[in-house]
Amino acid sequence: MVKSARGPESEQRRKKIVTFVLLVILLISVSLFLGGPKESDLIIVEFPNGKTMETEVASTPEKLLFGLAFREGLPADTGMLYIFESTGLHRVRTRQFRIPVDMLWIDESHHVVHILEQVPPCAQDPCPLYGPPPEPIRYLIEADAGYVRREGIAVGMELKFTLRM
Repeated sequence: MVKSARGPESEQRRKKIVTFVLLVILLISVSLFLGGPKESDLIIVEFPNGKTMETEVASTPEKLLFGLAFREGLPADTGMLYIFESTGLHRVRTRQFRIPVDMLWIDESHHVVHILEQVPPCAQDPCPLYGPPPEPIRYLIEADAGYVRREGIAVGMELKFTLRM
């Protein structure tokens, strides 16, 4: 009859391995939680007239693709700020938007270079593309339709961006 070689040493070794694995999982979880992308970062956009808009940042591929899709509305003085990976002649769609929007194309120096107002939502393909702007841009702001007219926003205005955490 052969007896198992499991003695106190092998049991203690097994406990150490399990403890080590659990510690590694805990450390990975904490680092992902603390170091991962912050979806809640907001950028406050200030216009020359002193008016401010709180914008949700769209800088990931998913946010750039979906933007304001499926939203039923926007709170007052809010919008979405698209930050493109590089400066260029970017075009966008309003696929699956449920609200009309105003669009402001903004260059790398934070100047408004192009504006479209009352851009309608598009429920099904093919959806029209809006743009490209007349000059390369790095940013696009989408706000509720009527914002541009209501706040007197014009091409050439220089905007100030402030990160709020």
